[in-house]
Amino acid sequence: MSTYEEIISVALALPPGARAMLAEHLLDGLNGEDQDRIDALWADEIERRIREVDEGKVTPVPGDQVMDRLRSRRSRK
Repeated sequence: MSTYEEIISVALALPPGARAMLAEHLLDGLNGEDQDRIDALWADEIERRIREVDEGKVTPVPGDQVMDRLRSRRSRK
């Protein structure tokens, strides 16, 4: 049996496409039996949020502003 380090070394030596396929297979192995349902719920949520932005119900906040706010909150603790 190979060690973790040997497996990582071999995996990182693969071409990018093969590494991506390997990563996908490994992630699929982590998914529980409810993953399809969870993915469908997230897809619905994403569609709802996009619709709210398109309809003007919410105003998006740029990512850098969000990160600044989070850093500010974290530094106060």
